[in-house]
Amino acid sequence: MLVTLIRELAEYERLSHVVSMTEKMLEEALFGSRSAAEAVIGYWDDEPAAYAVFFTNFSTFLGRPGLYLEDLFVRPAVRQNGIGRAMLRHVAQVCVQRGYPRMEWVVLNWNEPAINFYKSLGAAALTEWRVFHLTGDALANLAHNQTA
Repeated sequence: MLVTLIRELAEYERLSHVVSMTEKMLEEALFGSRSAAEAVIGYWDDEPAAYAVFFTNFSTFLGRPGLYLEDLFVRPAVRQNGIGRAMLRHVAQVCVQRGYPRMEWVVLNWNEPAINFYKSLGAAALTEWRVFHLTGDALANLAHNQTA
């Protein structure tokens, strides 16, 4: 079910073309000998309605770990029922229970409903930061010390 929800998020974010994850890959990442992340699924009327995937990150400035929320997704048909808030509250509780001082995530700049939702919870947008990533050939080129 988690694979289906992840693909629905990718479609919503207009990123289906970058999804290469398989059920086997996800199973290994979440439940393998070196699990890389944790996931929770939220239900509405006994049906899977939402999910969150998160993992531990680390702040050198604080000298402590925190939680990074990779995904938070609520199926459109059940939005506005408090499921997103409940999912985020659960991840925040995990963070606090573990003694972590912060939780972070990113949101697409066009996703105004999510931005407004996060702001309503007291989350602050870090407008002075830009997110970068390396993938594909650029990552391989850097890893192998080649020029792009």
